[in-house]
Amino acid sequence: MRAGGVDVVLLDIHMPGLSGLDALALLPEGGPQVILITAHPDHAVEAFEHGAVDYVLKPVEASRLQKALDRARARFAPSPQEPIRLDRLPIPTRQGIVLVAPETISHATLEDELVTIFTTQGDYLTDFSLQELVDRLPTEGFYRVHRRALLNLAQVTRLEPLETGGYLARTARGHTVEVSRQSARELRRRLGLRRGGEEEPGA
Repeated sequence: MRAGGVDVVLLDIHMPGLSGLDALALLPEGGPQVILITAHPDHAVEAFEHGAVDYVLKPVEASRLQKALDRARARFAPSPQEPIRLDRLPIPTRQGIVLVAPETISHATLEDELVTIFTTQGDYLTDFSLQELVDRLPTEGFYRVHRRALLNLAQVTRLEPLETGGYLARTARGHTVEVSRQSARELRRRLGLRRGGEEEPGA
């Protein structure tokens, strides 16, 4: 076991010469997962303190043993990784991969199941979903203002109120992006605006 290659070990508490708990204490750090098996529940707390993944009582039932093995197997599953936030966003296009600095992106919209990213250099169709863009772009500058739109607040030059309670946001390039009523309040907060005395961003 010291050489590796063993993932799970089943140990009985009472074994000749060496108890299961003693054997567990001798295993190296990062070694196999250990399931202890015994007819007595007295050592359960001590077993978990020594790092046992589970503690199965005799007589062993197949379903209970399977549950213990599943628990041990789960320890080997890779932990979910945080989405990588990039200094530049790679956007695959027909001409190749375009690397776009986040600050040059004004907004992104979803139309007919395709997302278009609008930048100061041009517009690009991408396979990214809007949620994937949210995960990859800086959280402090970008806001999901609509289920079909992501907006870079630094690129907003004007907010025009709509009868729905939302806004029509105008960007530095002259594009318009609808802000839903549900997102309007948070947008005002992020821009430092008050409901009664709204000013244009940057005014």
